[in-house]
Amino acid sequence: MASINFYLEKEDKKGCARISIRINCKNGPNLKLSTGAKVSVSEFDKEKQRVEGEDYSSISINYHLDTLQEKASQLINNPAKKTFTKKEIKEELKKHIEAYKEDQEVSIVKEQQELYGKAFTFVDLFAGAGGFSEGLLQAEYNDRFFDFLVASDINENCELTHIVRYNHQLRLNADFLKQDITEPDFLDNLLSKIKNRKVDVVCGGPPCQSFSLAGKRKKFDKKDDLFSNYLKVIKALKPKYFVMENVKGILTKEGGKIKELIIKEINSILDFDKIDSLKTFIRKLKNEENAFLLDAISKRLEIEKDYDSNESIAKEEFIKTVESKFKSLTPQIVDYQTSKTDERVNTIRHGLNLLRRNKEVEKLRKDIIKEKDASYIDGDYFVAEFDNILRELDAKSIIKKIRTAFDKLEIAEKFDTDVNLILEALRLYISPIDDSLKKIREKCSSEQENELNEILEELRLYRIDKPLTLNASDYGVPQNRERVVFIGCRNDQKKITEIPPTVADEDKVTIYEALFDLDFLGNNDEGLKYKKVKNERNGIVKKRQIDGIPNKTNGKTYAEWSKQGRLNGRFENSASHFYVRNFEALEKGEKIHEELLNHETSNQSKRVRKRLEVIRKNGDYSAAQSELEEKDLASKKRNYNLLDPEDQSSTIMTIPDDYIHYSVGRSLTVREMARLQSFDDSFVFQGKRSTGGSNRKHDVPQYTLVGNAVPPLMARAIGMEILKNIK
Repeated sequence: MASINFYLEKEDKKGCARISIRINCKNGPNLKLSTGAKVSVSEFDKEKQRVEGEDYSSISINYHLDTLQEKASQLINNPAKKTFTKKEIKEELKKHIEAYKEDQEVSIVKEQQELYGKAFTFVDLFAGAGGFSEGLLQAEYNDRFFDFLVASDINENCELTHIVRYNHQLRLNADFLKQDITEPDFLDNLLSKIKNRKVDVVCGGPPCQSFSLAGKRKKFDKKDDLFSNYLKVIKALKPKYFVMENVKGILTKEGGKIKELIIKEINSILDFDKIDSLKTFIRKLKNEENAFLLDAISKRLEIEKDYDSNESIAKEEFIKTVESKFKSLTPQIVDYQTSKTDERVNTIRHGLNLLRRNKEVEKLRKDIIKEKDASYIDGDYFVAEFDNILRELDAKSIIKKIRTAFDKLEIAEKFDTDVNLILEALRLYISPIDDSLKKIREKCSSEQENELNEILEELRLYRIDKPLTLNASDYGVPQNRERVVFIGCRNDQKKITEIPPTVADEDKVTIYEALFDLDFLGNNDEGLKYKKVKNERNGIVKKRQIDGIPNKTNGKTYAEWSKQGRLNGRFENSASHFYVRNFEALEKGEKIHEELLNHETSNQSKRVRKRLEVIRKNGDYSAAQSELEEKDLASKKRNYNLLDPEDQSSTIMTIPDDYIHYSVGRSLTVREMARLQSFDDSFVFQGKRSTGGSNRKHDVPQYTLVGNAVPPLMARAIGMEILKNIK
């Protein structure tokens, strides 16, 4: 028999030492080997030969030592062959040590996760159906996994789908907040549901389509303030990472300036628990010449700090500082009579009034936007006037008029400095805080600039270099869906600069792999149970791992993964899936339990079916035009996407009629679209199947839930990268 012991090597200057393993055999080889683990000497229990503590690092090291001890004992005491040489034992143990170093192989077994696993919490904003949530719950790296706290969206069917999936089916206590993120009490209500728990990750995709530079807004709707309100949540929760998903077009919007502005806003988030050092620094910089502007910047910092209910008070204090400067300047640039009656002076004075009354003005803007939305004001004679009013009430527009008024006053040159200070303060008022920090830098000597850099290094809460462009097909999704993600990394966390693809181009999952086993429906038909479908393309259907990597030995087909589910072992005791029409049906227990749900074809007319069949046979909508004209089957529809079974689909949208099944002339079912998005079959989309006309503006039926979702497998890949790096 052999004795296997762990001991510490020589202590370094920081009080840490490497752990080594010593194996002594009576009739065999003796050897010493570094385990690759390093620990504080004070935390190592020499008697137990293990690390003390229940944090992730301690548990991980101890599991590694247990694994080495078990493997060494097996090699020496119960070998499969008669004897192992010293070299062979060393090589076998080195394999485990290298795997541990790379943090890839050693993991705490699922049975131990509930007791020893490390959960990282997340909140899902703009959650929709729950694609991001689903993907994060699938992610598991070593003993790390995600714990779902709260999701939020404005639609009732999003809430219903969430509650059925995560509360009833998976039996999680994840909460849901159905509220507009722009409402004044949203943050308070969110914090109430989080219940003082720390949030490690926030995910969500605030629409930035209407996000624009000053003076260039084309449309005023409820989406205008979603990005800024999303950042307010980030400032309040201070997660270790946040992920913001958007359409690829955001990269080129307004020549790429919007992308740069978003990055600037993220890098401008400050840790206001450490703000005192910057305020002290600003006070040291102050002199008679720069006092006004530095005072204004100090108040601008307060606006950033008071992102919640006190924000309007901080804004009012800022404008009061500017008003005071203007009041002292007015008698010097115009006479008394002019100061009371001149429209240029009144424009400045009244503009400052509007800015100071920011709370009332902002409420008025939101009420107008809400009414515009409720009354469907768009594409009519009303929209221009509504937008003009909203534009006039916008702070950027107000400040632009103040600037114009100053220009037209033709003030004497000796007062230019005072005028420019007022205008510069107003510019900083509507600019990212980064502009204020740059202004502080301008006032510094080279020595002071070094001190400022040190302060800002501590103060900047998040870091991001650039957004990442991801294609869902790179992560095992049978769909070429390109999306942009901005990943904000807190300053105490490792920066994430890529989400490595899990699938090579030649191994991407095809449409046929995703859908062939569901191909048994006719027109106006519903499948409630799986049927045996012959696989006619054996070369295409591959066995894979969850993330799409081919694995002939232990893998499953994409269809098998969809049926079995991709959630990890923590959810083995989940309840069966079901469908309900609405909340009333849920309360009454009117649940529909079937093996297969959301798999129903539309009742398409004979003429439409003929049209789709002609397109399918021609292989393309454009190629089918002449035959469609000849057979009087032409349509005003701009395009149909015919699915190529041996390729990936284009981006899945919210209207099923845009797609034609590869084997029969019909549109897709909700379940087929969900498969193309990588949702498990057990994920049931609740409520109405579809809607049309103006109802699409407010309703979020099943097809919309699917089409707007983040593909879970892509979200899983993001979650895996976070779990690998998060501290």
